[in-house]
Amino acid sequence: MSRVLFAAAMLVLAAGVQARGSAEAGKAKAAQVCAACHGADGAKPTAPENPILAGQYYDYLVKALSDYKSGKRANALMKGFAEPLSKKEIEDLAAWFASQKSNLHFQR
Repeated sequence: MSRVLFAAAMLVLAAGVQARGSAEAGKAKAAQVCAACHGADGAKPTAPENPILAGQYYDYLVKALSDYKSGKRANALMKGFAEPLSKKEIEDLAAWFASQKSNLHFQR
């Protein structure tokens, strides 16, 4: 019985581990790709139709960029920016924007 509980605990812990990008690498990439529309830290978009990315959840950003890249989420402009991004670059961008302060939600 204790082996079963140990195995179950290990599975739960392993499920919680996920690859996280590098915020520093994401900062550099954001300066090249995202800053013109979303602002350097993602908190000050240049137009009202551009969303605030700062403080957004990491998983949401990875999903959104991946969906733009694949075409699952339709926006020609964002597809053009997301398509050349590697999985690592998407994770880095998500880590950068998720680590920025904003008024989107309570900062822990």
